[in-house]
Amino acid sequence: MPTSAQTLSLSQSTQKPTACIALADGSLFYGHGFGATGTAIAELCFNTAMTGYQEIMTDPSYAGQIVTFTFPHIGNTGTNIEDEETGQPVGAAGMVVKWNPTEASSWRSTQELGDWLAARGCIAIGGVDTRRLTRAIRHQGAPHAALAHDPDGNFDTKALIAQAKAFAGLEGLDLAKDVSCTQSYRWDEMRWAWPDGYPVQTAPKHKVVAIDFGAKRNILRCLASAGCDVTVLPASATAEDVLAHNPDGVFLSNGPGDPAATGVYAVPMIKGILERKDLPVFGICLGHQMLALALGAKTIKMNHGHHGANHPVKDHDTGKVEITSMNHGFAVDSQSLPTGVIESHVSLFDGSNCGIRLEDRPVFSVQHHPEASPGPQDSYYLFERFAAYMAVKKA
Repeated sequence: MPTSAQTLSLSQSTQKPTACIALADGSLFYGHGFGATGTAIAELCFNTAMTGYQEIMTDPSYAGQIVTFTFPHIGNTGTNIEDEETGQPVGAAGMVVKWNPTEASSWRSTQELGDWLAARGCIAIGGVDTRRLTRAIRHQGAPHAALAHDPDGNFDTKALIAQAKAFAGLEGLDLAKDVSCTQSYRWDEMRWAWPDGYPVQTAPKHKVVAIDFGAKRNILRCLASAGCDVTVLPASATAEDVLAHNPDGVFLSNGPGDPAATGVYAVPMIKGILERKDLPVFGICLGHQMLALALGAKTIKMNHGHHGANHPVKDHDTGKVEITSMNHGFAVDSQSLPTGVIESHVSLFDGSNCGIRLEDRPVFSVQHHPEASPGPQDSYYLFERFAAYMAVKKA
C-alpha cells in the first residue's frame, strides 16, 4: 500500500478536506468531517453490517476502536434514544463512512447522525474510499490510527502519524473497568415489540446475576425476555459478591479490550463461581473469553477480528449453521482447551473458536452475539437454553 492516499469521492474532490485518517504506517486518507471535532487515536477496524449503525457505535465492546463501515448508506435513518446500547458516553472512538450522511428518513428518527455524534463527542469522517481502507486493514491487521476533524482543514499530518505510531494498542489493555457500571442495579426491560416499545418483565422465573464487562442493553433485554430477574454487578465484583445474591444462574457479558488483562481480576471471580457445580453459567463475547481463561484455555489477538452481522457459525452438537453477529478482535485458542471443555461452535470463515461448553455441567458460552442487535436472530435459542438450565436446577 502507498504511504500516502488521498481518497475523496468525485463529488467532493474540489472541496477542501475537513477530516483526515493517519495510519501508523504513514498512510493518509482525507475526507469530510462530521460529528465532534478534535482527534481520536485508536485501533481501526471494519464492520460489514448493513443495518444497526447506532447500536454498533454505542456498543461498549468498541471502546478503543474506530469503526469503518463497509456499507455506504450510513446515517440515512437518523438516530433515536431507543437504539442506544448504553446510556454512557462510551462505545466506538470514531466512525468512517463512504458517503456523507443524507437527511434522515425514518419515523423513529429524533436526531440527525452528525448531531447525535457531536453530542456524544464522537468524531466521524465521510467521503473515504472505504473499500481501499478495508483492504488495508485486512492486509496489515487492525492498524493503529489517528482520526482528526478540523472544520478549517488544517492538519499536522506528521504529528497525526506519530500519534498513531505511539498508540500502544489493545493487547494488554483492560478496558472493561472503564465501561462497566460502578454500582449494582436491577434490569427488567424486555425486547422491543410493536407498538409499545420495550415492555417490562413482571413475572420473572429465574434470578440471574449479570457481570457487566460492557454489557449491551439488548443482551439484558433478552435475558429479561427469557424470564430472568436480572441484577447487574460491576466487572470488579468478587465471587462472594455474586453468590451473596443466591442466583439461579450467572451471566458473563460482552466487553472491550484484551481478555487476558481483564482476566487478572475476573478469572478468580469466575473460578469461585464455578466451584458451585450446579450453577448455570452463560457467557457472550468477552464473557466467553473470560470463561475460557477460567477453565484453563488461552486467548489470542486476531489479525483484524470479526465485526459484522453476516458471520456463519456451525454448531457442532446439531450440525446447524447459524448466521450471526460478531464483534471481537481476540479469540479463544481452540488448541488450548483442556480436557472436559468441548468446542461447541466454530466460525466457517476461518475456523476460529466461537463457543465452548463443559462436558457434564450447565456451563457454556459463545463468541458471537445471539441478541442480534443488529443482525439475524438465528442464535436467540441460547438465552432459552440458559433459562432451561436454570429451570432444571430449581426442579
